[in-house]
Amino acid sequence: MQWYESLQKPAWTPTPETISLIWQILYPIIFFSFSYVFLKAFRAKIPLSAALPFAINLITNLAFPPILFGLRSLVLASFDIVLVLVTVVWGMGMIWRYHWWVAIVQVPYLIWLAIATILQLTIMQLNTF
Repeated sequence: MQWYESLQKPAWTPTPETISLIWQILYPIIFFSFSYVFLKAFRAKIPLSAALPFAINLITNLAFPPILFGLRSLVLASFDIVLVLVTVVWGMGMIWRYHWWVAIVQVPYLIWLAIATILQLTIMQLNTF
């Protein structure tokens, strides 16, 4: 965290406490909705292709902290968070016709990811170019 704290960040960067609170709200939403999608795909109630963006999202979301804080790579972390954002939009589109409510409950996650992606890209720009 010391390395991250030393980086230049925009004035609108949320505090660590705010970020923690946001994730405490989002993780149950993600857990419940993603579990529902994976269960439906496992039971062949929806095609596996509808669950694919959710699986990729989960992997890329879990990869972000080790990339940013472990590898300390602002460029790779930025690429990763863009993938996280894209897979949420893709997943919302894929699941809509099967279980529209799953797409709707992703909206808070989507909003946070849009903010977090802009933040990450801004931090990368401030510290690498």
